[in-house]
Amino acid sequence: MVEANQEMAVYCFDTLVAHYNGEPPPPPAFEDGHHPLFVTWKKVINGGEPRLRGCIGTLEARALINGFKDYALTSALRDRRFPPIQAKELPQLQCTVSILTDYETALNYLDWEIEKHGMIIEFPDPDHNTRRSATYLPEVAASEGWTKTEAIDSLMRKAGYNGVITESLRKRIRLTRYQSSVYTMHYGEYVSYVKATRGTAPNLVGSKSGNQ
Repeated sequence: MVEANQEMAVYCFDTLVAHYNGEPPPPPAFEDGHHPLFVTWKKVINGGEPRLRGCIGTLEARALINGFKDYALTSALRDRRFPPIQAKELPQLQCTVSILTDYETALNYLDWEIEKHGMIIEFPDPDHNTRRSATYLPEVAASEGWTKTEAIDSLMRKAGYNGVITESLRKRIRLTRYQSSVYTMHYGEYVSYVKATRGTAPNLVGSKSGNQ
């Protein structure tokens, strides 16, 4: 099984730095494959808890190299929940790459384990005669300190449902659970990696952030 690794996180940072410099990223140092994947950017300020700055990916299998290249930028610049990440934020960023595996149909909306499983829910919106869906990665519920029901209710809101959440509606959820392989790298670790493997720090045009 392909696992998320350091080189995948490096490639996401490479892609973002290259975007700010207006140039193509260096070639990746990992083998290609086809898997569902996500890229998550968080910002660490003064040693505090990392705050989400963007998270976008695909639940369908994608070529890993093009997938990480696309979603590194999409999650950094086009997550509608946040303003685009600016180059000056780079030194405070951490990147998590996720490869999704082991999709299973759950028996009910509680048939999953916190930290172990991510979940995809699909359910009918009785107020708008439509179906809604959304996903949370495996680490989300634990990092937020939610119970299973709290996580499900939050995911229903993420899906765009604004009505009253009842137990009968929860029971109509079709839930798919999955697991993930993840790797997290802070910008400082990325700089150290680039210095060690390429002999020089990342160069950001018009900024000193590569040397911080």
